[in-house]
Amino acid sequence: MATRVVVFAGSTRAASLNKKLARLAARAIDDAGGESAFFDLADYPMPLYDGDLEAREGIPATALAIRNYMQGAKGLLIASPENNSSVSAVLKNTLDWVSRPWHGQPGNLPYKGKVAALVAASPGAFGGLRGLTHLRATLQGLGVLVLSEQMALARADQAFDAEGRLIDAKQQDMLDGIALRLVDVARRLS
Repeated sequence: MATRVVVFAGSTRAASLNKKLARLAARAIDDAGGESAFFDLADYPMPLYDGDLEAREGIPATALAIRNYMQGAKGLLIASPENNSSVSAVLKNTLDWVSRPWHGQPGNLPYKGKVAALVAASPGAFGGLRGLTHLRATLQGLGVLVLSEQMALARADQAFDAEGRLIDAKQQDMLDGIALRLVDVARRLS
């Protein structure tokens, strides 16, 4: 049975560079012998986390859907935009809602025991690298083992061809290596 890895980008933009990178990562996971499960945050809208809202209305159905989606996986691959040297608000909000306790289950249940790989794409010179530090800390706080291997794709607005593939073979090799490592570690830990 293939090792299941949930793949998503921390963006809701239709033309997101991180969605492009996440889709390529999903393909690389499949090529590495894993089973990727890609989803788009644009399909899972949710309000900003608010404890009073949660007390009144409960956890949004979209957050519960993501929680259920993640619980069956062994690994996560997140393509994270960088906003003001940190993670995007939509990504942090998603992680926060999914981490809420549910029917007596601890909030970190969807994350605990998972292994994650982090990638980022940005038109800037650092490729989203600064935001990955914050994402790494957040995921580790939730009990996720985050691989040391990561990718920050600089000048990402020029990195993809018309079909959405990486132009530079070395960048594709790096992404393939991260996917292979993620599948291998997730398989060993399961």
